[in-house]
Amino acid sequence: MKSTLDTLEGLGRKLNIEIPANRVSDTFIKMYKGIQKNATIKGFRKGKAPLAAIKSMYADRVKQDVLQELVNESYQKALEDHSLDPITQPKIDLVNFDEQGSFTFTAEMEVRPEIQLNKIEGLKIEKELLEVDEKQVDESIKNIQTNFKEYSPVLEDRPAKEGDFLKIDFEGFINDQPLSGGKADNHILELGSKSFIPGFEEGLIGAKPGDDKTLDISFPIDYHVEDLKGQKVIFKVKVKEINKLNLPELNDEFAQKVSSEFKTLEELKKVIKEDIEDREKERIEEDLKNRVLKVLAQENPLEVPKALVEDQKNRLVQDVESRLKKQGFDAKGINEYKQKWAKDFEDTATFMVQSSFLIDKISQKHQLHAKAPDIEAKFNKMAAEFNVDIEQIREFYKDKNKMSALLYQIMEEKVVGFLLEKSQINEVPKSKLTE
Repeated sequence: MKSTLDTLEGLGRKLNIEIPANRVSDTFIKMYKGIQKNATIKGFRKGKAPLAAIKSMYADRVKQDVLQELVNESYQKALEDHSLDPITQPKIDLVNFDEQGSFTFTAEMEVRPEIQLNKIEGLKIEKELLEVDEKQVDESIKNIQTNFKEYSPVLEDRPAKEGDFLKIDFEGFINDQPLSGGKADNHILELGSKSFIPGFEEGLIGAKPGDDKTLDISFPIDYHVEDLKGQKVIFKVKVKEINKLNLPELNDEFAQKVSSEFKTLEELKKVIKEDIEDREKERIEEDLKNRVLKVLAQENPLEVPKALVEDQKNRLVQDVESRLKKQGFDAKGINEYKQKWAKDFEDTATFMVQSSFLIDKISQKHQLHAKAPDIEAKFNKMAAEFNVDIEQIREFYKDKNKMSALLYQIMEEKVVGFLLEKSQINEVPKSKLTE
């Protein structure tokens, strides 16, 4: 067997492999004889059929078997001869292959990049300063207050105005056909909230309880549902009540209504502030992890396999497509979104692949892989978080793919912790963080 190596763009490599004719013919004969031993052909005893008969009946099958054996054997030998560490499956192209001559084929693949750790200590990292002010607490209190909202009819005899809450029945029609999802009874609508398409809320200004309104309007030209963009629609609306919004007073009684564990409003505010701080700490730590990995990638640049980047990008795109569909985007809207953010998908995928190689290299160099105590600690933490028996967690991770993902997660956490311990971390307010 002879083989030569061509270096392609980036991490691409191409093996040119030639197998001599005698090796090809010997493999064909071996395969035919293997079949001959157990073949039962009419007119011959088992195992006694002539080789010519075997060849005429099993030529196609034998050709595939020979091809598979010779490619597998010679490809592995060529990898060893040229010290290649492929990271993608080879693309095999047959140049020539028949029973009588030599066999020549090419194999293209991408190889594992050579990773040089230039700098992993003393990385300069910005960390967002934890800041929780009373405004955030007040906003949370207001959100809770809204959960206890009540509506009461406006007693004065007057038409509806902006800021009123109307109780309405409505149904939409396009070309005299009911609009799918365009009907509701006893719907509460705040006039001026812009929660309906333009013209709907404006058309109810001045209405009184008992009025029947016909609104002849159109969907916006940039509406997120393709079939409805610019479509004319008629809404038939029954105005039932004009209401005003009543919110409970923010006092100790309100806090007690939220939960019996609170006696005063200040106690409620304290717990809310602690919850906000916990969420903010978690978000900041996740952001810090991303920041240290990005600086790591900048300080230790490496070429990454295009195939892996493409696979990662496809996974990112599929995830976004799924989320956009749930939000009501149609195929055209999703495609426009993908085109707009194509470079971002590419850059993010490249960073993710690059950082995974660096994490693996650092883990190997500093023995930061997941060990039995790490796995057990993770199991205990998850059991506590999800309030389930730890045996359920163990059962879940009997799946090899799930366990593999967990092992990588633990390894990544250990590597990030290692990097942060040796980094120069500067805490700065959110407004001054470098993007």
